Amino acid sequence: MVYILIAAGIFFADLRIKNYVERKFPEEGEQLKLKGFLRLRRHYNKGAFLNMGQKKRQAVAALSVGLTALVTLLFVLSLGTKGNKALKTGLAMLLGGAFSNTYDRLKRKYVVDYFSFGVRWKWLSRIIFNISDLGIMVGALTAALSVGGK
Repeated sequence: MVYILIAAGIFFADLRIKNYVERKFPEEGEQLKLKGFLRLRRHYNKGAFLNMGQKKRQAVAALSVGLTALVTLLFVLSLGTKGNKALKTGLAMLLGGAFSNTYDRLKRKYVVDYFSFGVRWKWLSRIIFNISDLGIMVGALTAALSVGGK
């Protein structure tokens, strides 16, 4: 049950933030927090990671649905096994993020991203994330390490 709550928590927290960002944040400009380390803004990602595939949004949405279905299957299968809490946690985080971004692609036709990091590495400071992206990245890494460590 805790794993389902992790996935649902990421999905609903990100959905709530995305709705807030769309209502309250201007399309241009940003808010700096934590002495400029955290930069809040509204960005519409019409493709996949780093806007890749933005001219083929239907294909990106279809791929997103397919991969989300695959992760859902793996998650459900993992729930039927004993142990490996790290795998289940990673898949739950990955699934929560995947559901949220896939929901955006199907409903809004774009994914709402809203924060970036003010760091000295320009390549990183230009990437705009959302909570789901972090869930996907941390979840995938956790799941991969839990399987690779055996």
